[in-house]
Amino acid sequence: MRILLIEDDQVSARTVVNALTSDGHFCDVVTSAQDYNNNMVSSGGDCYDLVILDIHLPGDIDGYDILLRLRSAKIKVPVLILSCISAANHKAKGLGYGADDYLTKPFHKSELLARIKAIVRRTKGHPESVIKIGNMNINFDHRIVEVKGKTVHLTNKEYSMIELLALRKGAVLTKEMFLNHLYNGLDEPSDNKIVDVFMCKLRKKLESANDGISHIETVWGRGYVLKEYVDDEEYSSVNISESSSDYQAEQVKDSA
Repeated sequence: MRILLIEDDQVSARTVVNALTSDGHFCDVVTSAQDYNNNMVSSGGDCYDLVILDIHLPGDIDGYDILLRLRSAKIKVPVLILSCISAANHKAKGLGYGADDYLTKPFHKSELLARIKAIVRRTKGHPESVIKIGNMNINFDHRIVEVKGKTVHLTNKEYSMIELLALRKGAVLTKEMFLNHLYNGLDEPSDNKIVDVFMCKLRKKLESANDGISHIETVWGRGYVLKEYVDDEEYSSVNISESSSDYQAEQVKDSA
């Protein structure tokens, strides 16, 4: 795909460009609204498959203004806002102005690429996105988790956790990362032990449907990781060591 990145921060721009090029995409970069490619208006936006847009730009015109101009000109190119601002009102404003998604910095490369593919897939009418991990299918479009063809009924928090784990499969995620993903800075609990409670419930549901396997492992002192392939002996030892963690989570639940 050919992607236009509108970003004035050089470090952030370099990170995005490296992520995109490593995945086979072509990326043009402009650093201000004044340098914005005016040919998009005359070409109808056909020159790019996606625009990645920062909100705060130097000068009198910000990212919201660019977004409004695109939509006012009937240019339907998908837009992903990439911003360090996580406030809900900014997200609502961006989506209300016509953005297709909103991702906050710092971000993980795999999540950025997954969101880009999902946006383009939706706008181009491609089939729904499903990630398969062992016997488990995670449908990001419908927010459904299936194990062996049967739906596992999860709460919104539980689904959000397995979604984040799947988007960053193989990476260790801290409890703070889960809190940011679950609450987006709004009414965030001061005690991150609530993550253990949600994780305990999520694991039990997945294990119940999948012969005792959830694919979620604890990395002691760091967080949690989702692994696609789990050796039986390895998983047995993991389960034994994790039993104390589940017990502690249940204690937190009972005392809440």
